[in-house]
Amino acid sequence: MSYDKPLPRLDTLNKPFWAAAQQGRFMLQHCPACGDTRFPPGPICPKCLAEDQTWVEASGRGTLESWVDMHRAYWDGYKDDLPYRVCLVRLAEGPVIVSNLVDRTDNLRMGAPVKVVFDAVTQDVTLPKFTLV
Repeated sequence: MSYDKPLPRLDTLNKPFWAAAQQGRFMLQHCPACGDTRFPPGPICPKCLAEDQTWVEASGRGTLESWVDMHRAYWDGYKDDLPYRVCLVRLAEGPVIVSNLVDRTDNLRMGAPVKVVFDAVTQDVTLPKFTLV
């Protein structure tokens, strides 16, 4: 079975994030100079402009900031998944990430605790998604 949904573009900046996801690890870019932790990654720290950035393993935990149930398939690959949930998660480390919420429950609330789960969608790409704790 082939995966026919959009996939991330892997590049030199985000490659550590996607490589870690394949191993079931959730990584964030970190600035050793000022301590800022961020997502998505960038070539320099947006807070202090330091160039040397590292990666740190994150907890994979956060809170649900917002979500939307998508009832239209903007790409053909989503037709069988309707409706599917797109969410904003505020990670425990601070950054906000856009992802999918895998839970089908109607009992959602802002601020609900969530944790990362990994979905190996191709041989090369594992997507981090979130589930309620």
